[in-house]
Amino acid sequence: MQTQTHAVTGAFGYSGKYITERLLAEGENVITLTNSLHRTNPFGDRVRVLPFDFDAPEKLTESLQGVSVLYNTYWVRFNHGNFTHANAVKNTETLFRAAKAAGVTRIVHVSITNPSENSPLEYFRCKAQLERALVESGLSYAILRPAVLFGKEDILINNIAWALRHLPVFGVFGDGEYQLQPIFVDDLALLAVEQGKQSANLTINATGPETFTYRGLSETIGQIIGKKRPIVSLPPAIGHAFAWAIGKLVDDVMITQEEIRGLMDNLLCVDTPPVGATKLTDWAKERSNHLGRHYTSELARRQDRKTQYKSN
Repeated sequence: MQTQTHAVTGAFGYSGKYITERLLAEGENVITLTNSLHRTNPFGDRVRVLPFDFDAPEKLTESLQGVSVLYNTYWVRFNHGNFTHANAVKNTETLFRAAKAAGVTRIVHVSITNPSENSPLEYFRCKAQLERALVESGLSYAILRPAVLFGKEDILINNIAWALRHLPVFGVFGDGEYQLQPIFVDDLALLAVEQGKQSANLTINATGPETFTYRGLSETIGQIIGKKRPIVSLPPAIGHAFAWAIGKLVDDVMITQEEIRGLMDNLLCVDTPPVGATKLTDWAKERSNHLGRHYTSELARRQDRKTQYKSN
């Protein structure tokens, strides 16, 4: 099989790193587009590093010349300072146009479960807008819709464990009976690379083999790390206030009001068969001594463009 050139956004980040590792293992040529040009490069000279150049689309198009497949993981989790959902939509649309102009033949795009352009939640609304932009681009595509990712560089699962280690009780928003279907980040990467080899236009719910309620997930993690705590129900506003206060202590945004509403509206759960094989419970048991030992900061990752993401 002839070696192709693949472009991965954010190869020094989270899901992009795992996609890159899988492509390199298959002997493919890989370039990465990133805003973190000076972040520690774990791949050395095996991956060529190029800037996003969103403000210079012609340069972005030039960077993508000769690329067969683009794997897009670029996004922002919440609005803060100069990184916003609106800018992420604008930049991603620029990326799609540059890819088409450069002759890229397929895009594998990471979205979210249950996106909707009618959603009152900007995250889910903007993700739906980008899905439509990709579909209307005329390019061959695979849209992957993960709910929650877990892995060594994870934030959500790690910080639940961190809270269980440090707080006498663990609060859930409302009754905590809304559901999540976490997928292992390397299972998502495997799916992405498999879809990069295809040509059919597909949208795939990328979920793992286990479904948890938020309350059940918290209880399960507590049991696994040996920190069983009382799980208390809190009104969402009160729960957010506590999370905001903890965020101030750790200099981060622990969870946003929109994220709480997305959870409580069951937007991180779908009624389709899982595509990931790795169980969160098995993975967490293997890392029970490490999980949650240190808090993982979203803002620190956004603001520090040099340090490699730390493993939990």
